[in-house]
Amino acid sequence: MGRTNYLTDDPSVALVALAESAYFTKKINEEHPLFGIKDNSAIFIGDTETENWRLAHKFLPPAMGPKAVRHYTPLMQECVRGSFKVFDELDSRGESWNVYQYMVKLASQTVGKFAMGFDYHHFDAVDTPLHSLVTNIVKLLALNKKVTARGGWYQQLPFGDPAKLREMRKIVYGQLAETIESAPKSGIENLPLNEAATKASCVADYLVNGVDEKGERFPEGLVLSNMLVVTGAGYTTTSSLLSWCIYCIVTYPKMQERLLQELIDYGINAETEWDPDLAHSLPFLDAFLKETQRLHNASFQPGRTTKTDVVLPGGFRLPENVIMIPALYAIHTNPEHWHDPFRFDPDRWETEEVKGRHRGAYMPFATGPRSCIGFNFALLEIKILLSELVYRYKFTREGFEAIEYDPEFQLIRPLNLYVTAKRRTEWPAKSA
Repeated sequence: MGRTNYLTDDPSVALVALAESAYFTKKINEEHPLFGIKDNSAIFIGDTETENWRLAHKFLPPAMGPKAVRHYTPLMQECVRGSFKVFDELDSRGESWNVYQYMVKLASQTVGKFAMGFDYHHFDAVDTPLHSLVTNIVKLLALNKKVTARGGWYQQLPFGDPAKLREMRKIVYGQLAETIESAPKSGIENLPLNEAATKASCVADYLVNGVDEKGERFPEGLVLSNMLVVTGAGYTTTSSLLSWCIYCIVTYPKMQERLLQELIDYGINAETEWDPDLAHSLPFLDAFLKETQRLHNASFQPGRTTKTDVVLPGGFRLPENVIMIPALYAIHTNPEHWHDPFRFDPDRWETEEVKGRHRGAYMPFATGPRSCIGFNFALLEIKILLSELVYRYKFTREGFEAIEYDPEFQLIRPLNLYVTAKRRTEWPAKSA
């Protein structure tokens, strides 16, 4: 169909490609996987070598840094506990449910409050539908993947999926503008970025009120597009990762039991008040999450563009202005860097072999200047939400057919994973 990309499973090549240098940059040309939603006013879907990206990369990271994430920890706890009445009701009915659909509800509920202070009301009842903004962002990503997987000529068609993609962009931006306008105001004004990040009601509140060292605010014209990235990238990735975490606990033996036992051993119960220190102190949870991301990472194709002819490590030559994709799944299962790479084994993370691995052999959030700025929030969110769910429910898989995923979607997500979640009435004793 006229589309050419180059992929690598070599960590050394991946590090070169992701470094932002004289040889590679993130320039979203017609060959790039994100071309259909490219917007040079936004941090993730725009080119690096622009003033807009420089500004976004200056203002946005403080809103998702460690101090800001601590500020939003109670929100994560509130959101997951707010979902319990629905999962309890499903249990009382004896019903199984589609994991991805409910994790989209949970992740978007959490990210919606974090990003815009907005309550999607996803857990008002068992059958509450997804909010239209959430479903439209999913449609936007699906259309983008379908359109950009084909040649540049296809994207110019005035009908079919290319036309739907352009129309969906307009719809999503319109909905997002209305939601941001109604975001709760914290009353902060003209605070330095790091201080504003810990006092704002949400990211939208932070972006319109924080100021840099010169007293300048984030340009108003850049707020909408960057909030699309924070909102859309925030929940689509974490919903997929949460789904894969549940897949792992119902598929691989003893994983659920070990996670629960660790929660008990660390004194966690239904009344626990979470903070980042507690969440990040759980060693098996951390290893389990790393292993899940190694084998079942939702993101898989960070693309970078050559700025000139390049000779890569190993002697491979690439011409100017082509796309190199570090294939994350292939890197994470490269047998030259991982022993028994397709075996799910959280305990490998305590071995000297893995501790001394090539620094590019594991990069679930990519790496370099264009790596995911939301990783602090995402990791804490997953750890708290998963821990709360495992403490309250015993998950059991319904059916064992092969997991299906949509190759024409921007992320890898398990579409046909069904489980039952039985509310626990007893818990193990602390380990001796």
